[in-house]
Amino acid sequence: MTDSSPRRWDATIDPEHFEHGSADEQLTMLVWRFPEPLLVVSSAPLGGGIGQRRWVINAQVPHTYTRRDPETHLSELAFGRGLSGPGVGMLTAVDLRTVWRDEDGGAQVDISVGVTLPTWAAAPDDPLDPGGQGPGTINVVGIVPERLSRAAMVNAVMTVTEAKAQALWDAGVPATGTASDAVCIACPDEGIADSFGGPRSLWGARLARAVYRAVTAGCRGGSER
Repeated sequence: MTDSSPRRWDATIDPEHFEHGSADEQLTMLVWRFPEPLLVVSSAPLGGGIGQRRWVINAQVPHTYTRRDPETHLSELAFGRGLSGPGVGMLTAVDLRTVWRDEDGGAQVDISVGVTLPTWAAAPDDPLDPGGQGPGTINVVGIVPERLSRAAMVNAVMTVTEAKAQALWDAGVPATGTASDAVCIACPDEGIADSFGGPRSLWGARLARAVYRAVTAGCRGGSER
């Protein structure tokens, strides 16, 4: 008989903390190394899209960051940390010595929260800033312990984004996010796939609650999780 039960996987992965850049800059970086390749959906400049990934990095850059090749920059940072194979790379202006973690029923999120440049998603174009605002950034790294279908993973991205916007509103931040937010959601790439990732689905709801609490804590400067 074929086992039709979903495969559960330990989703607890603690990021490693590093410094990079010049000694004067004191920039920080987080690295999540997966014990096995995971299926990932991401909007990040490096490793975005859907596919197997082996690691994730979230790297701090200066508020004056002007590089137009973030994918190359992140690849260089990954190489410097000995990371091989496909991975995900995100940038933020936030000091990553503080990251906001929450967990709900096995779903884990680590979020860097920077809201110095909040914006509404449907704001009008700014002719004085055609390239978009600089990095402030809310970066979400979420991990669930059961496989999601690819459609469910895209749905989970929507759910996480809605939870982020809800948290910002409830924290008194008049915005849906920043102009440079990124998200990464990972799950096992084996086993029976859950077909749903919306806010009332099993894993979508758990991700949403964890994201809401972590973003709320980050906005309010509460106790680090």
